[in-house]
Amino acid sequence: MPSMLAILGPTACGKTSFAVALADCLDGEIISADSRQVYRGMDLGTGKDLADYDIHGHRIPFHLIDICDAGEKYNVYRYQHDFLVAYNDIVSRGRFPILCGGTGLYLESVLRGYKLCPVPQNPELRKSLENKSLEDLVKVLLEYKEKTGGKMHNTTDVDTAQRAIRAIEIEEYYSEHPLLDASFPDIHSLVIGLDISRDLRRERISKRLQQRLDDGMLDEIRRLLDSGVHPDDLIYYGLEYKYLTLHVIGQLTYDEMFRQLEIAIHQFAKRQMTWLRGMERRGVHIHWIDATQPMDDKVSEVIKLLKE
Repeated sequence: MPSMLAILGPTACGKTSFAVALADCLDGEIISADSRQVYRGMDLGTGKDLADYDIHGHRIPFHLIDICDAGEKYNVYRYQHDFLVAYNDIVSRGRFPILCGGTGLYLESVLRGYKLCPVPQNPELRKSLENKSLEDLVKVLLEYKEKTGGKMHNTTDVDTAQRAIRAIEIEEYYSEHPLLDASFPDIHSLVIGLDISRDLRRERISKRLQQRLDDGMLDEIRRLLDSGVHPDDLIYYGLEYKYLTLHVIGQLTYDEMFRQLEIAIHQFAKRQMTWLRGMERRGVHIHWIDATQPMDDKVSEVIKLLKE
């Protein structure tokens, strides 16, 4: 039997509720693979949906959610370290670990065992890039990837200039330090992807966005700003935090914010799928199952695969 189960797929495909149902059957605990759910106070915008972890009168334990303050810059190197702490803790207690999330880089860093080390800031490189547009920065990033054959980044998580500059900084560092001593264990995992049609995915995304706005997502942004988090730090996190912050500070009207954010989330989901298909080409075998099946049928299908 595999040592871990991984549940992945694009945003709004139902990953969390599925992972919770599986954890309930397998005496499992969930390790999040979401680059923004690590932040405390960033709840509606990151889609934590913590109520989803409650099933049959009890709560499924989860890890790597709410582990650092909004405004911090979390990264894949820290994620690998924190993942291993959580994974070893779960296994030591005889429970079954279930990795679940949609941040492709975090998922792949675990499933393919990236050998990483912390990357320091490069002030000279940052200064040379500070006046470039996001479009130009993405072109620079792609040039680095073509030159080095790097697999660390695509455009999935570089939807702000700050994030693009950091991605370039990391690619530059690894181009000069190709051989690393850091190690990461090989974890035998069964990887399950939730397959959802483009039209249904788009419908769910639009409905969920409106629901989260109705539930007070703008108030969440205002609370974070009032707590002292700088607008640029929220914009850095992209998607909901980028566009809602731009609205709150007066740079976008409500209608502009909604329209641009809806488009951005649809584009993000498409890029997530591009990353996951790329993971398959790079050797990660994903068992795709229909996300619209009844929950019991999906769970039964995975249990059968685990026993093969």
